[in-house]
Amino acid sequence: MFTNEYFMRIALEEAKEAFSKDEVPVGALIVYRNKIIAKGHNLTERLTDFTAHAEMQAFTAATEYLSNKYLNECTLYVTLEPCVMCAGASFWTRIGKVVYGASDERRGFKRLSENVLHPSTKVEGGIMEQECKELMKSFFQAKRV
Repeated sequence: MFTNEYFMRIALEEAKEAFSKDEVPVGALIVYRNKIIAKGHNLTERLTDFTAHAEMQAFTAATEYLSNKYLNECTLYVTLEPCVMCAGASFWTRIGKVVYGASDERRGFKRLSENVLHPSTKVEGGIMEQECKELMKSFFQAKRV
């Protein structure tokens, strides 16, 4: 019932929301004890803020919800491998687990080092990878037309 695929489908809906706003289609959510406590999608264009990534939106909402800056009992679901900035922020939240869809060979944190994450953070990639990739591909193809 509450599988990685279940939560990634919801993150994909957030990514589609970003797409509809002409934002790079990345969606994120944070789950605590099988409950979604935060959602976010890219808002960098709308807010004219390069830090307004989906993960950052979700981190802020989750820490507010829990009234705690640490998210060590939470899982971040995100449709694209986090960039170094978002991975660094996840380090400070001490997020328990990061689950992502598509890898990001150009800007993903793994390109530099998996040590960007907190040592206790678990990572799982490739969840619904094809669907996540296709949404990104569609977005950038439309931009090139």
